[in-house]
Parts: sequence; structure tokens; C-alpha cells
Amino acid sequence: MSEQPSQVEAVQQLVKKKDAIEAQIQAYYDILEGQNHAGMDEPLVDVEGYPRTDIDVYQVRTVRHNIICLQNDHKALMKQIEEALHQLHARDREKHSLDEAELHQETREQENRLLPAIAKVDTVSPGSPASMSGLQVGDEIVVFGSVNTQNFQNLQNIAKVVQHSEGKPISITVIRNGQNIHLSLTPQRWTGRGLLGCNIVPLQN
Repeated sequence: MSEQPSQVEAVQQLVKKKDAIEAQIQAYYDILEGQNHAGMDEPLVDVEGYPRTDIDVYQVRTVRHNIICLQNDHKALMKQIEEALHQLHARDREKHSLDEAELHQETREQENRLLPAIAKVDTVSPGSPASMSGLQVGDEIVVFGSVNTQNFQNLQNIAKVVQHSEGKPISITVIRNGQNIHLSLTPQRWTGRGLLGCNIVPLQN
């Protein structure tokens, strides 16, 4: 984490350097302006090929040279700033991806966290609604519709959910082989007894 601020500081330092170079270039341009608007391209000799007498030729030549050097420095610095910003953004994106990955990992861990079971399936009749939903003997019920570890008191709670849900799917979570399995069970009339066709018993503590 300490790397990020130092990277930002490095960019700030580069920007400061860039501003200083721009100020220097401007100051040199002001000198040229003062030398009879000599600029960067005005000839330093008169029509007869002699050094001009209305300007300080040596100074103009030196200033022009300095401006060219500074402009090169400026170009190199701009490239450095661009690369540094690019790295910063890439690092931000990487950090964002890592944060998202951690979040997904947490969510997965929460989903896979095994809650205490409230009851167990000890028989499932073939062709029954329970069998069709994928419920298996030995499944430990964690959630049965609105009934869960927090509000479960006895099997009567589950029986009530079944009675009130005829023809409507109930969300069920069971523990099977040490994993949470989510199923949908619709209580309904079938050829056998009851609306489920399975037997649910309290867990032996």
C-alpha cells in the first residue's frame, strides 16, 4: 500500500519539473522578444551577410540553443509523466480487480459456510415430489422455505410450510457431502402419501 502514495508523489515531482521548464522556456522567449523580436527563425546576419548590429547575436544564439535543449527535455518529461500516469491507472485497475476478487471470494465463502442443520431426510419415495426435486436420503436440512436455524422449534414448523405451499415451490438448502446444496421442492398430490413423499426426522444431537 505504501507504494501508491510514492508513485503519486513521483508524478507530482515530474509535473513540477515540467512547469519549471515551461517557465524557463517562456523566460527565454521573452529575451528573444526583447532582442528586436529575434524569435527562433529570424536571420542573425544582415542582407550583406554580416552579423546584425541591432541585436546581441551571441545572446540570441545561446538563448535559441537553450530553448531547443529545454524543449527536448520537456518532450522527454511529458513522456515520463504519461508513462507514470499509465502505470498509476494500471495499478488502480489491478487493485480494483483484486478488491473485486476478494469480495467474490468472501461471498463464495459465505455461501459455502455450513449453517447448523435443523432436520434430516431419512426416506424418499421413488416418483414423489421430494424425489423429483433431487432430495436424497441423508440430506441434512438447513433451510426449508421460511424455516431456518434461527426460528426452527420442531418438525411442526416444516409441516406448516408444506401445508401452506401446495403447488408452490419451496426453496430448500441441505448439507450433502459437506457442501450446501440448493433445491426447489413443490409440495403436491401424487400417487403416494402426503404432499412430499419423504420422511423428515429431527437431528440426533
